[in-house]
Amino acid sequence: MMRSGRPMKEATVRETERVRRLQDKEAPRYDRNMGWFDRILFAGGREWACSQVHGEVLELAVGTGRNLPYYRPDVRLTGIELSPQMLEIGKKRAEELGRDIDLRIGDAQALEFEDQSFDTVIITFGLCTIPDDRGAVAEAHRVLRPGGRLVLLEHVRSPSLAVRAAQRALDPLAVRFAADHLLRDPLDHLASVGFEIESVERLKWGIVERVVARKPEVRDDEQPPVRSGEGSVLDRP
Repeated sequence: MMRSGRPMKEATVRETERVRRLQDKEAPRYDRNMGWFDRILFAGGREWACSQVHGEVLELAVGTGRNLPYYRPDVRLTGIELSPQMLEIGKKRAEELGRDIDLRIGDAQALEFEDQSFDTVIITFGLCTIPDDRGAVAEAHRVLRPGGRLVLLEHVRSPSLAVRAAQRALDPLAVRFAADHLLRDPLDHLASVGFEIESVERLKWGIVERVVARKPEVRDDEQPPVRSGEGSVLDRP
């Protein structure tokens, strides 16, 4: 079943367009700015995230392709990105690496892929800016095959009261000028859309979160009954 564009509220559509504009503007300096955070706050995170994937892989919010150097050669990768300017940089990076990767414009909140298309979905530092983060997680669940994994690397609200107070003070400015939500946490949504949590790791005063979740396998007792005429041995004369 193809779901070509999940219906979104008007406010979400407007905010998505705002995010697109902000990211297009940020694209020329994104690698320079994000490089500092990757060294100081998120060190080793991209390597960890890319080591968790296998098979047919979908990366949501692929950005400028900062994860591309860390994927194994056998990974069959598709990446979507909201910002055309970000994606152009990502395509150049893929060419420089000599990687054959399907990189395309797309919205993580309304994926244009068939149900159960991928073995792994990976999101690194994307749910903090996607307007409907729960919707993106639900779409990831939809396009995963049963038993497939969702790999997340994200900055989240800290369990430390002092750190969270600072995040709360900075959050309005971060959301306004960078569409960057400092108080989100993917764990708020994973179970409610159907994921089972495999592992959670917190780093850097609880600000950095590494999560692996799984879409449950369909058990035999959950399979729909075979109707007459569909080949069941019980239907044969």
